[in-house]
Amino acid sequence: MSNDGSTDVMCFLNLFNEFYSRDTSKKVKAVKKACAENGKYMGTYPPIGYKRDPLDKHHFIIDEETAPLVRRIFAMRASGMAFRKIATTLNAEGVQPPGELYYQRQGRTDPRRVNHLWNESTVKVMIRNEAYIGNMVQGKCGTLSYKSKKLVAKPKDQWIRVEGTHEPIISREIWDTVVSIDQKKVRKSETSDGIKSIFTGLVYCADCGFKMRNQVERFTYKDGSPGRYSSFMCGSYSRSGKSACTIHTIYENVLTQIVLEDIREKARYAAHDRERLLTQIIRMKDKEQHSRAASYEQELRVTAARVAELEKLMQNLYEDKCAGVVPPTVFQTLMKKYETERAQKAAALPELEQKVRTQLENRHDADQWAEIIRHYTEITELDETILFELVDRIEVGEAQKCGNTRVQDVKVFYRYVGCVDDALSQERRAAV
Repeated sequence: MSNDGSTDVMCFLNLFNEFYSRDTSKKVKAVKKACAENGKYMGTYPPIGYKRDPLDKHHFIIDEETAPLVRRIFAMRASGMAFRKIATTLNAEGVQPPGELYYQRQGRTDPRRVNHLWNESTVKVMIRNEAYIGNMVQGKCGTLSYKSKKLVAKPKDQWIRVEGTHEPIISREIWDTVVSIDQKKVRKSETSDGIKSIFTGLVYCADCGFKMRNQVERFTYKDGSPGRYSSFMCGSYSRSGKSACTIHTIYENVLTQIVLEDIREKARYAAHDRERLLTQIIRMKDKEQHSRAASYEQELRVTAARVAELEKLMQNLYEDKCAGVVPPTVFQTLMKKYETERAQKAAALPELEQKVRTQLENRHDADQWAEIIRHYTEITELDETILFELVDRIEVGEAQKCGNTRVQDVKVFYRYVGCVDDALSQERRAAV
């Protein structure tokens, strides 16, 4: 009897301890979440480039010793350099990786069994860390339950993001540039002579929308010296021939001169007639946004109305079924049909709402673009850094014959504002 009593007590204690552990876990998580939502850093180690504020351990201040390295890594990425290339460059120079630097500063030997080198993933995590523009993003992972310490990644919409919690190391322009490079998924493949084009990943066929491929032709001059032609052709044509598209070829030296002059022209407008340029851009954007917003708003109204109509039909159908007006088999068929359509329409509503919001956002982009490009009135040479900072894409049309001249449309679409030629009602036509 006493054994049974002890067993009952033990079961009760175990249950009590489990409730207590679960309750304590919930309270700890709630406190940490509240601190994170207030912009307080709840992690263990600040990212390289920062250190804890001596007056507030939850706040970052810039580490002047390592911040220049962070700026350099972002500048390398902004120039189009791949994550792996950045890592191998730092390793070749003997730059200490973050983990090794941390233990060295602690006066301890690094106990981890690692190779103590930079790697692609380390650079990638740094480049995508919003802490470097002054934002605190936390809650990216968590445990499945209070019984398990295994961490699992959380969906992005569950992350806790607070802007402007500390001084940024990286400017917003540099950040936007590296984000743009990520979105383009730029991969600069080797050409036959090992020289990579600065335009790779930016040039598109104006007709089919495919990325244009870079190709190199080598030849020998009469004096015996080697020469090369670098050009771009439509990727769809290159892959599938005339049935897919036409060649749309353009030499890289011609493209360089067109883009260089286009940048200088827009820079002069931004520097000397900025208000007129901004007025035209904003007017064009407003026209586009008004047209698109009206279309999206109409689609949103129609979709929302249809969802409400379907819900009403389903309610009436159920009432008719209960009243015996509609046979059960007909009820099931119609109900399944209505519910399928309702679910599809309801799922489309959030995306339509987002499109409407996007089209009605503020118009500061034009001013931001003008501020960046106005510094390039006198540039004489293009490089990858300038291209990635300014250009979103370049569209090349098919060449046409005008008498003895070969003429080709080339449009430069700039980041933040798109094709400024459209705003100024002039389309660049290049004689090539």
